[in-house]
Amino acid sequence: MAQFQNDDLEYVVDDYYDMSEFEEDTSSESETPRNGGDSDFEDDFDMVHIHRKPKTDTSAVDVRNGKDIQGIPWERLNYTRDRYRQTRLKQYKNYESLWRSREDLDKECKEVEKGHSFYEFQFNTRLVKSTIVHFQLRNLLWATTKHDVYLMQNYSLMHWSSLLGRAKEVVSVAKPVNPTLNNPRSLAQSLSRVQISTMAVKENLWVAGGFHGELICKYLNQPGVVFCTKLTTEENAITNTVDIYRNPCGMLRIMAANNDAQVRVFDAENFACLNQFSFSWSVNNTAVSPDGKLLAVLGDSSECLLADADSGKVIGNLRGHLDYSFASAWHPDGRILATGNQDTTCRLWDVRNPSQSLAVLKGRMGAIRAVRFTSDGQFLAMAEPADFVHIFDSRSGFAKEQEIDLFGEIAGISFSPDTEALFVGVADRTYGSLLEFNRKHFSYYLDSIM
Repeated sequence: MAQFQNDDLEYVVDDYYDMSEFEEDTSSESETPRNGGDSDFEDDFDMVHIHRKPKTDTSAVDVRNGKDIQGIPWERLNYTRDRYRQTRLKQYKNYESLWRSREDLDKECKEVEKGHSFYEFQFNTRLVKSTIVHFQLRNLLWATTKHDVYLMQNYSLMHWSSLLGRAKEVVSVAKPVNPTLNNPRSLAQSLSRVQISTMAVKENLWVAGGFHGELICKYLNQPGVVFCTKLTTEENAITNTVDIYRNPCGMLRIMAANNDAQVRVFDAENFACLNQFSFSWSVNNTAVSPDGKLLAVLGDSSECLLADADSGKVIGNLRGHLDYSFASAWHPDGRILATGNQDTTCRLWDVRNPSQSLAVLKGRMGAIRAVRFTSDGQFLAMAEPADFVHIFDSRSGFAKEQEIDLFGEIAGISFSPDTEALFVGVADRTYGSLLEFNRKHFSYYLDSIM
């Protein structure tokens, strides 16, 4: 991973795009829930309540009436949306260091049928806006239900309820963080002013990594932080990725990977460090297979590794990418692994025959910084650093694609566990927001007849 000195937490990506020329009045307020009902987040804590401001939000009805999904007032600007899009495509500079020609890579990429619509726009709110602390790390948004999303906004973990149209601060790491766990084996220690670089939310547990090698764990239904520590004192030892998974015996585990080329495994009950794996390059991303047996290891190498999740022993090499990798995801069947790379592609691998990739999927202009499968395995989403999210239908052999076209840096993407919603976090001074898309349901029998 590239070394990056971050002295300004809130807008580390301003050198890439600054959309501050777009301004809009945000004075109106309302407290009316969007859909009625309640979200799954309890109101027991003394937290910040931020209510909907309709003039900053965009609904599906607004879009059908001609409004931009992000509320950008193109009619008041000196250029059209299409013209601005072409300018962005021409001016964007992808961070890359390819070891062979892009022409050869382009020949490998799968030809796909574009223009499909698997998820349709539902809602955009600017009451919460994602922030990014490192331009290569974008796992900063997670959905736990189709109505509940967690994201980082500066030093705060925020919860957004799409039912209530309301945001809450769950925890702040701007001030000193003291662990509530009293277990000598865990080596817990207090932290202060942590810049969150990556996070994961699963099984009622929030796990986050920090810009200076920190690890923070919190149960969402309990006040305070249960465990936190500094994994390493090495300089530039940012925590690049964290994962929450179950091992083959069903025990809940936490995995953290750092720039110091180490991967550490923790017990998610007493937070003791159970194992530590060493690699020859900085580890930017890891993913444990659904059965808990295989570990994908990606980092500052064009190769990706398959390792035994229990021992860390490397058992396979995945060769084909041209640059460093920062994202990976397993298909729910545990046979297909997707890897996202700075060479602007996502490769799909069948781990039963890893000698070459099954397919190479290409983005529009930048690295593939995030990849996600739906829980039923039907769709794969991949996000570029800015402007584009791509959704592929696995039933078509990943030959059918939907492209979501927006403006702004993408802090994270997440499908809801029931596959009904896709959320996209946008980091931008003016148009930072949370976009929600809902799954469209088709009759494949009728499609086949047509």
